[in-house]
Amino acid sequence: MVGVDGLKSARALRTAIEEADRRGCALHVVREWTLRTAPRPPSCPPGSVPALSEYETWLAEVTDKLARKQLGENQNLEIHVHVVHVRSPEALLAMSEAAELLVISHSGGRSPGPVADQCVRGAKCPVLVVRPDP
Repeated sequence: MVGVDGLKSARALRTAIEEADRRGCALHVVREWTLRTAPRPPSCPPGSVPALSEYETWLAEVTDKLARKQLGENQNLEIHVHVVHVRSPEALLAMSEAAELLVISHSGGRSPGPVADQCVRGAKCPVLVVRPDP
């Protein structure tokens, strides 16, 4: 399982793809979001607020495209995209009970970041924190 948050998660996503391929299992790509953290769907006119379903559909499409772009030689890997409207990292921690490994991005600063820190402390499976691409 991998937690993604847009392009800054590309390296974590590639790492998770390699791990899923090596382990011979499906990859679950999880994109948690709130209205504050989600990019605005481009189809939404300025000055209006999209419906939650529009946000969810847009994020599912963007997340799926990102995952498929990172596949490289692993085109046969089974991928499941989960777009969850919750505060980070609630879904990652809940889904970690059924995961073999949780891969998540490092914030890029000196510390891993609050989401990575909470995952390392609370996940029910091993956690791999991956630094972002430079």
